[in-house]
Order: sequence, then C-alpha cells, then structure tokens
Amino acid sequence: MLNFELYNPTNYVFGKEQITKLTDLVPKNTKILLAYGGGSIFKNGIYDQVKTALSGFEIVEFGGIEPNPRYETLMNAVEIIRAQNIGFILAVGGGSVIDGVKFISAAVKFEGNPMEILKKRMSIKDISQVIPFGTVLTLPATGSEMNSGSVITINETQEKLAFGGSALFPKFSICDPTVIESLPKRQIQNGVVDAFTHVMEQYLTYTHDALLQDRIAESILQTLVEIGPSVVENPTDYKLASNYMWCATMALNGLLNKGVPTDWATHMIGHELTALYEIDHARSLAIIGPNLYRVMFDTKKDKLAQYGERVFGIQGNSVEEKAEKAIEKTVDFLHKMGMLTKLSENTANYENTADFIVARFEERGWKGLGEQQNVTPEKVREIVEMSY
Repeated sequence: MLNFELYNPTNYVFGKEQITKLTDLVPKNTKILLAYGGGSIFKNGIYDQVKTALSGFEIVEFGGIEPNPRYETLMNAVEIIRAQNIGFILAVGGGSVIDGVKFISAAVKFEGNPMEILKKRMSIKDISQVIPFGTVLTLPATGSEMNSGSVITINETQEKLAFGGSALFPKFSICDPTVIESLPKRQIQNGVVDAFTHVMEQYLTYTHDALLQDRIAESILQTLVEIGPSVVENPTDYKLASNYMWCATMALNGLLNKGVPTDWATHMIGHELTALYEIDHARSLAIIGPNLYRVMFDTKKDKLAQYGERVFGIQGNSVEEKAEKAIEKTVDFLHKMGMLTKLSENTANYENTADFIVARFEERGWKGLGEQQNVTPEKVREIVEMSY
C-alpha cells in the first residue's frame, strides 16, 4: 500500500428527522449565512424545518446558487459576509450548494484575487483563514457533505475548476435520506451515477496490494448496481434511500483513495463538457467513462477484469475477454440509470469538442492525466472523439 494520512473531522449526522439537531450544532451568538440554490427547499419543506430549528438565531439568507456553482454568484455572498460580519455558513442543498459554500468559506479572508484559488488549484489548510460551515444535504451525489473538495465554474472563461484543502471540511452534515422523496427522477439517476463514477475513479486503475480498499470500493459498486434503478422508481423506500445516501457519501469521503493510485481523468474531461454545453455532471461522466476505459484498455484491463468478476459476476477465457465484458456491463448499467452515453445524444454542434478540450488542457500544462499520467492530449482527443 502507498503511504497515506486519513483526516476527516466532519460530524456526520444521519437519519430521519435530524434537522432538529441544528439548534445544537450551529454556534450560538453568531450571525449565520443560510445559503441555498434555486428554491426547491421551499417546496419540499426543508426550508421550514431549518428555519424552525434556527428560531432565535440571526440569519442572513443567500439563495440562487446554481447547479455547477458560478464564481460570479459566489463572490456576491463573499461580499455579504464581509460587510455583515457573518461568522458561520449553513449550506442547505446538494453538492453544488455545498461546493459553492466551500469556495465562499475560503474566499472571504483570502488576501488577493479569490480567482487564484481556482486558477492555481490551491490547497486551503489554515482553518483560521476560512469561515466555518455546516450542511443540510438535500441531494445525495457528490459526497461534498463529508469531504474537503469543491468544483466551481467561471462563467467568463467557461471553465470548471477544482480546489480543496483540509480546512474545508464541513463542521457537520445532516443527512436525512427521506429528502430524496421529492426529488425528480433525473436528479436521483444523476446522483447514483455520480457516486458510481467517484468509486471507479479511485478503484479502476491497476492491480495493487491494498486488498481492503478494493473490497470496500467493490461493495459500494455492488450496492449501487443493486439498488440504483430501484431507488429511482421507489424513492420513498427508506431501505433504498438510506443505502443510496450512505453510498454517495462513502464514495467520496476520503476513505477509498487511501493507500491506492487514483485516476480522475474522466472527471477532468467531463468537467469540460459541463462547462461547454451545460450537460449534467453525472451525464458527462457517463459519456466519457466507458470510452476512457476503452482507449486506456491495455493499462486498465487487469483491473477491469477484476471489477467484472467481482461486481458483475463475469466469467471469461481471458483477462481481455472479461475486461471487455466489464465495459459493456458498465454501459448497460448506465443505460438502466437513464444515461445517454454519447455526446451527440446530449448536445448539438459538438464536432470541434475534442480540439477545444485538447487545446485547453495543453494551455494549462496538463500533459498527462490518470493514475500513470499516461492520458496524454492525444489520448484525450481519442476518448472525446470516440464519445461523439
């Protein structure tokens, strides 16, 4: 196993009717910024539950954080916090709202242009230089409720950039699986596929000796394959909803990547599709992932075969046969989850996409992505063109 450090200070509060605990979790005698997205929390009752739990607290509200949160929008919240001496942020929403709050938290006290946090992919480690925050999760998908990473979109340049750091863990996250009952099917489909791909990015690399990590990853993948289609159709089933929510958190709370190589090239390419065409994040991953496995087949085939055997029960006469079947089983699962796995099925005027993405990666100096830094610009072009 590779050397690692495991640090996760988030107080994860899971289960039914846990929003009432906000009263004790949020700091007293502190002005609170209540941050949320487009208003769904007003329709599903979560806003009322939060406001009831925070009765007596001084609250300033900030709504309108977008899916794929925009730098420009978040900077408005930064100015509000600075002007009104706000000491704590409560993110009520899914991964986009939580990611947005992480940027707000880091930007308030940042000396210089906060854009540099994104452009330089800074690691924010000094807890005294951030505004503390907690979360009430309304959409399981990204794992942002229990990790320190964030992805922000810059409108001006059509870029979607990641940053993070140990100072950006939520102080607490309230995760009530019943919140999915009011979600549209598309959002639940996206959440399952997002979580699935998060695991794959940390698992589907090459064979190594971190046996427990593989088994943990495979158990999450097996669970998502088992419950994914059903939870979309039966979101009121608490068994399905609770396992889905916990899988999404476990997929990206920092445990799976300890002691193992990780990939993340699917995400780096997928982010560009979202920034360019507003394709849902999970759907961009469903477009790119299988074709990345095909293009990088020679270096991933051993792990693909293991994945096929353990997650899907695949048998075959050779590593190559099992690996190829594993890719096809993955595509089948994505289709069952309602994904359209070709770029042409998700947007129009995509013909120059590969050229654009390759040029952008070269400008950033991204010469080799993936667990072995062998996803070169030429490979990126091949992956994107295969995805048309």
